[in-house]
Amino acid sequence: MSNLANQLVIAEREEVARAIRLLLAEPLISARTTPETFDLVRKRRDPVEKWFDYYCGWTLVVEPRLGYARLAKVGVATDPTRPARRHRTGRAPFDRRRYTLLCVVAAELLGIPVTTIGLLADRVVQASAADPALPPFDTSSRAERMAFVDALRLLESLGAVEVVDGATDAFVDSATAKVLYRVDATLLMRLPAAPVGASQVAVPADEVPLRFPELLTRLSHEGRYGDDQVSDVRRNLRLRHSVFRKLVENPVVHRDELPPAELAYLESPTGGQLLRRAADQAGFLVEERAEGVMLIDPDGLATDSRFPDDSGNAKVAALLLLDGIASVPGPVAVEQLHSEADALLSRFPKWAKGYRAENGSARLVADALDVLGAFGLIRVDGGIVRARPAAARYAVTRTSTDDVEDEP
Repeated sequence: MSNLANQLVIAEREEVARAIRLLLAEPLISARTTPETFDLVRKRRDPVEKWFDYYCGWTLVVEPRLGYARLAKVGVATDPTRPARRHRTGRAPFDRRRYTLLCVVAAELLGIPVTTIGLLADRVVQASAADPALPPFDTSSRAERMAFVDALRLLESLGAVEVVDGATDAFVDSATAKVLYRVDATLLMRLPAAPVGASQVAVPADEVPLRFPELLTRLSHEGRYGDDQVSDVRRNLRLRHSVFRKLVENPVVHRDELPPAELAYLESPTGGQLLRRAADQAGFLVEERAEGVMLIDPDGLATDSRFPDDSGNAKVAALLLLDGIASVPGPVAVEQLHSEADALLSRFPKWAKGYRAENGSARLVADALDVLGAFGLIRVDGGIVRARPAAARYAVTRTSTDDVEDEP
């Protein structure tokens, strides 16, 4: 093979690996918002589609003419650490009201290619009034208008709604704001990743809270695996997809958290060989330890959140508190961490101003523990914090400080 041919093969492998990792971080890619990323995915769609289908059982849909690529990450989503977030300062997570309005707004947008924010708000008012399971939508309330705007701005960020004239945030201050939208109904239909439509598992509204785990499982049911009595081929297919979904979606996979069948598959010769092959094709490095496995992206493309990271006070506090949690042989009480947080706030008076009010140290500890839990570094149970094996990666070996510091 000539040098040129070798270079082309290497370039193709690098582009495929890059496209896979970019899609893991952003499962919906739009040609309008990220044209270079979309062109890369479109160019390498065949090998990328095959990688996701073989290892994860996920479907990638690329629509060149419509200008988007959608990776449907199927699975029972019970992880509270990855909520939808508001597109405003602080990036606060969506609450129940915002999720409700997001669903109602998306449903009302399906039949209208062009609309204004006022007309859309009126449709949401009518739809909420017509459904006894929904709380009424009151446009006279600023809090309600803000929740409505947060739902709309999320759809804007996904490319399902495009602002033609005006600014969505104007509706927060005035219900008479003028904003014109263009709606991409095809993309709206692609947003749900569940293989089973919600209408197919409908139950009385008063039964939803009691049967919520069951409903999630039914929404995520994938017929390709069959039912309980399945062949070895289908059973291995399910194990492969389940294991690799966890590997690419979680910062670390601890062996003691895997069901016995998945652990046996991962530790089998076949599982180990596939792990190394998948990582090589996607550009990951594999770190295997007695306690668990990590897929590391040296370029950080597949990472939607980083740690350590000084982008937020909670992440800084998480790293500082983690040293105390991981350095003791046993568990640590949350109350002990409150004292450490008080000491940090006293030592650095110009830092973390948002946590200076009443119960500030408790809120700082809670937010820091949420960060550590999301990265698989701790486990919290009944007010007791235990370090997970991966926490050893962040052990402090030597520190040095200046005499005067404003921030940790």
